Parts: sequence; structure tokens; C-alpha cells
Amino acid sequence: MTTDTTTDGRIIVVGESLVDLVWRTGADTVRPAPGGSPANVAIGLHRLGRPVALITCWGDDPPGVLVARYLTGTGLDVRRAPAADGRTTVALAYVDAASGSATYDFLASWAPESIPVGEDTALLHTGSLAVVVEPGAEQVLAACRDVHGRPGRAVAVDLNVRPAVQPDRAAYRTAVERLAAVADVVKASDEDLGWLWPDQDPAVSARALLGHGPRLVVLTRGAAGATGFTPAAEVSVPAPEVTVADTIGAGDAFQSALLAGLFGPHPDGSTGVRLPSGPRELERVLRACVVAGALATTRPGAQPPTADELRAATALR
Repeated sequence: MTTDTTTDGRIIVVGESLVDLVWRTGADTVRPAPGGSPANVAIGLHRLGRPVALITCWGDDPPGVLVARYLTGTGLDVRRAPAADGRTTVALAYVDAASGSATYDFLASWAPESIPVGEDTALLHTGSLAVVVEPGAEQVLAACRDVHGRPGRAVAVDLNVRPAVQPDRAAYRTAVERLAAVADVVKASDEDLGWLWPDQDPAVSARALLGHGPRLVVLTRGAAGATGFTPAAEVSVPAPEVTVADTIGAGDAFQSALLAGLFGPHPDGSTGVRLPSGPRELERVLRACVVAGALATTRPGAQPPTADELRAATALR
């Protein structure tokens, strides 16, 4: 990956849109909320003022109607890929009323007939269900291969591990390692890596992922902050203390801020895709990411911050 690129192109996000059925402990009703990790990341980038398009698919079923209406209202550039099975993914999000933490189960469907990644792709982002649920996962991997290694182009992945859709650890690890080999940036939580490699510290697993090819691996630790690993540096930042409503979409808001930091505009006035050039720049990017993630936890559901909100909150740190 080159240090600087031209100003042409945009961020393309590839992955599922879905409906979360949010069920809080003690409640006797379930609230449907459209979202999905890739969709949330794309919306977060749009709110941060970055040029972004979402390639996704949904069915012509009742959840799909809700997804379509929601995405239309975001103002996001959405490129709908036909769904081969005509179904929309539905997730059950169980939210602990006391801590706000969420766990998930999925009625998964990810079957795009094609993924039309165009020449305008400067930075391709994917992750979550889209990289493990077949038949779409193989197409996503092919799209990453197509972009990876091109001059001035980069691939970023948020593992966002979902054992509910692939409980076989060995198979999941194989998928992750194949993906890491065609990625420039990989982000994962300590829970992600703890599940994939339960017998070692997540930081050890994060460093090991660098050996598969990425130039940057970011490990998130929830309220404990985040660490960025490059072949030459390791930088940790704390997360701000906030009052948590729930954790839905916090990791996606973090990822949006990370991609925004990689795509620019950069402090030297340049734009385009650029990895942090050293520990100081990596720390600056990570500090914005942990603030974005923290802000998302202060309101229910996946609600990433706007550029103005992020600037104001980051300035206070």
C-alpha cells in the first residue's frame, strides 16, 4: 500500500443490511431496527463527510421493505445487488438492561448475485456476516482480491466475528486468514480474537494477523480503549468514560472513524488513502475512533456521530 494516493475515488462498503429485533431484558415487546454492520459503517462515513457508497442486498419481504425505507432516508449512495434467495437477514439483539451490552443471534441470508465494485473504489471495506455467510462470502473475497494491491487502492476489514452463523472455529479461522491475506487493514475486538484463538491473549493474535499481510491491525477492547499494531509500532489509547445506553453499533462507529482517518483529509492537506506514517499519527487516528465508539454508546441503537459531534468531542480530550 502506498503512503499517498490521488484524490479520485471513494470508499465502497460491501456487506449485509438487516433488521435487528431488539429485545431488552425484562421487556415483553421486541423493537425492529434496521441496520447491519456494513450498513452502519457506511452511514457513519456519510455522517463524517466522506464520499462513500454501500453495496448491499435485501429481499422483497417485510424486513426488506423496512431496510429499503431506512436506507433511502439516510441520504447514502446505495447500490442494491440482487438477492438470489429473495430474503433479508434478521438478527435478534438481546440487550442487557443494566449494562447496555448486546449479544446476537441471526437468521442469516447473504446471497448477492454480483458485487459491482467499480473503478471508483479507492478504499474497499467489508466484514461481519458478509465474509463468512455463503454464497456471498466467496464473492466478497474475490472483490477484495481485485482491489488489493492496486496502486493507490486499499482493503479494510472489520472481522466482527459472529459465531452464531459459523460455530466451527477452524472454518472461521480459515476464512479470517484468507481475508487478512488480501487486506491492508484489519480491525477486531478482543472478543473476536478471544473466540477465534481462545488459548492466547488477543494482542498476540492481533500481532499474528500482521504476518498474513495487513499493514495495520487494530484491536478494540471496549471501555478499555484500543491498540494499533503495525510492523514497526504498537500504540494504545484509552476510551473516554461515558454513560452507556447500549453498545449496538459502537464498533461500527469506531470503524467509520478509522476509515475516515485513513481516507483523509490528512493533517498535511492531502487526501486519499494513507496509512498512519508513525506512532503519533496512529495515536491521533485511534483517539478519534475511541471517541466515535463511545459517542455511539450514549444513545440507543446504531447512531454514529456526525463530523461536528466527533470534532467537538475529540477536542475535549
